[in-house]
Amino acid sequence: MFTTNKKSVILFDGICNLCNASVRFIIKRDKKQKFLFASLQSDAATKILLHLKTKKNNLNSIVLIEKGIVYTNSTAALKIARELGLFWQWLYIFIFVTKKIRDSVYRFIAEHRHQWFGKKEYCATDFMANKNRFIS
Repeated sequence: MFTTNKKSVILFDGICNLCNASVRFIIKRDKKQKFLFASLQSDAATKILLHLKTKKNNLNSIVLIEKGIVYTNSTAALKIARELGLFWQWLYIFIFVTKKIRDSVYRFIAEHRHQWFGKKEYCATDFMANKNRFIS
C-alpha cells in the first residue's frame, strides 16, 4: 500500500532541466518538508500512479499528489507555490483564473521546456544531499 506519512508527493520529469531546477527551488523553500519527490521515470512513480489508478501516459510534466488526490498542470504548480512561504503563496491567486487559460499557458511552457532549457540523457541524480526527500 502506498503511504507517505501525510506528506504530499511531487512527481517530475527527471530528464528535464527546468523540472530539476524547479525541484531544487521547492526543496530550498519547503522549510516544513511537506513534499516528497520522485521522477516520473522511476519505479516509485509508476507504483504510486498504479496505486492511485492514474494513467501515466498523459503525465509528462509535474504531478502533485495531496491527500490521495492527483493534481496536474497549473493546478499542481499553484498548489505547490502556496506551500512555499509568504511571497510564493501569493501566486495561488491565479487559481481563480479559468483553468482552461491557466493550463494553456502551462502546457505551452511544458511543450517547449526541453527546447528552451535542455534535457539530460537520463534521470538526474544530483539530489544526493536531499536523498531523504525522494521516494525510491
